[in-house]
Amino acid sequence: MEVKSTAVKQHLPSSSDATWVDSFPSNIRPYLYLARVHNPAGTLLLFYPCAWSVTMACYAHGTPISTVWNYVGLFLTASQVFHAAGCVINDMWDKDVDAAVPRTSTRPLAAGDVSMFQAFLFLIPQLALGVWLLMQLNEYSLRLGLSSLGLVVLYPAMKRVTNWPQAVLGMCFNWGALLGAASVAGAVDWHVYIPLYLGAACWTIVYDTSYARQDRDEDAKYGVRSTTIIFGDQIRPILAIFSAVVCSLVSYAGYRNGHGLPFFCGVGLGALHLARLLARTDFENKESCDATLLSNAWFGFWVWAGAFADFLLKTQLN
Repeated sequence: MEVKSTAVKQHLPSSSDATWVDSFPSNIRPYLYLARVHNPAGTLLLFYPCAWSVTMACYAHGTPISTVWNYVGLFLTASQVFHAAGCVINDMWDKDVDAAVPRTSTRPLAAGDVSMFQAFLFLIPQLALGVWLLMQLNEYSLRLGLSSLGLVVLYPAMKRVTNWPQAVLGMCFNWGALLGAASVAGAVDWHVYIPLYLGAACWTIVYDTSYARQDRDEDAKYGVRSTTIIFGDQIRPILAIFSAVVCSLVSYAGYRNGHGLPFFCGVGLGALHLARLLARTDFENKESCDATLLSNAWFGFWVWAGAFADFLLKTQLN
């Protein structure tokens, strides 16, 4: 799976965009960029709903704090693996469109630095590692986790089928909101975790629509469907409504789980962050849209921090 050094020099990010990945040998770099290991945003956005769910389940069942850390560590690792695999799958689907869009034209597959066959060979061990990580969970969680793989594979195609691909992304990207609780308890309290899952899915619509706004014109030109197109100039008020729905559903999940004040303080801080981010984002500026992705991870952090503080108050200080 060797890549020609001339292709690497031509297509990988310029020195002004250099990352720590550039310290690796030239024949390895394209695969690291393909897996997006240089950008933690996607991994964190995938991870936090898992962390919410794990911590809320541990709160409900009064588990030792070691249980929280064990599962949070496992899901952080799994998030990196599955996000990398998802990026490879997405780029395999979108190779031709990516090549025509300036922002994505330097991606390894679009630029020709990695062939489709090489990408497929790279994908296999990632999926194998992901399945192995799922096998560390109980049988119920293993079945639940494997049931999401179809969504992961089909999501890129949804950008040609529906104007709401971000909703489909939310469905597969936030499966951890169900899986975390199943891992801890061996079952899912649907009254708690369906609202949490739906809230997290709406959050994905918020951050992915904001991020994808920079590609709206290119998406329309090449027939790629997106909420950025149908929301049009009303993107800010519509995303404000979705943000309110996110906070309401997450809060309702906390209420059904019996959480106290720390949890809702965490959601409140997250809500303030979303409001501030939405108010400050310049949807006509590509750099501003790009920055929203990583910044949105702070919403996930504040919700998890509130849940964890509530867990500590209940299990460690009483």
